[in-house]
Amino acid sequence: MTVRVLVVEDEELAAEAHATYTGRVAGFEVAGVVRSAGEALRFLAADAEVDLVLLDMHLPDGHGLGLLQRIRATGHRCDVIAVTSARDSEVVRRAVSQGVVLYLLKPFSFAAFRTKLEQYAAYRDRLSGTDSDVAQDEIDQLLGTLRTRGSTDLPKGMSADSLRQVTAVLREASGPLSATEVADAIGASRVTARRYLEHLADEGLVERNPRYGGTGRPEVAYAWNP
Repeated sequence: MTVRVLVVEDEELAAEAHATYTGRVAGFEVAGVVRSAGEALRFLAADAEVDLVLLDMHLPDGHGLGLLQRIRATGHRCDVIAVTSARDSEVVRRAVSQGVVLYLLKPFSFAAFRTKLEQYAAYRDRLSGTDSDVAQDEIDQLLGTLRTRGSTDLPKGMSADSLRQVTAVLREASGPLSATEVADAIGASRVTARRYLEHLADEGLVERNPRYGGTGRPEVAYAWNP
């Protein structure tokens, strides 16, 4: 059964990206895209068939957790995946206590996004095939499908810490950077920096363009794709 998804995200480009990513994952379809808590409540009141909400925590008319409380108060039983830059441990704790099934931190690659949705889909599939009464091992298996499989998000030999460093350098830069410039900034080799930059570019998070100047072949410059 197709999972119908509501994207709740106040940043226009991010909302479009999340909707596009959702459409690229088999078994999921975008039910709608809204930019505020109020819009989300109105959409859910009109469409009771939404299965999953991708919820940003920073909304123009309230916090995402406040919206989640209001959604539950209306009786809507949709599942929620937090897709946000909110890293505060208290926010994470409250999100878990209010039933957020998965938590995805921005920025992320399409591979990381897809992994979260596939974990959720596996959970739903296993749940739908389970009898009304379940044993302990069946519960453990159900919840196990929601556990993070971080090693699947990155190619072999790449680390999340190094990827975060490269990402931070690009996001804070005033213009495009070469692999050599990124390598100097993070204290790594040019080859290592270029591998991470190419990975980000392949995921659509970074734009790469030739930089002309001097003699010889132009070098490739990388810029964060907002």
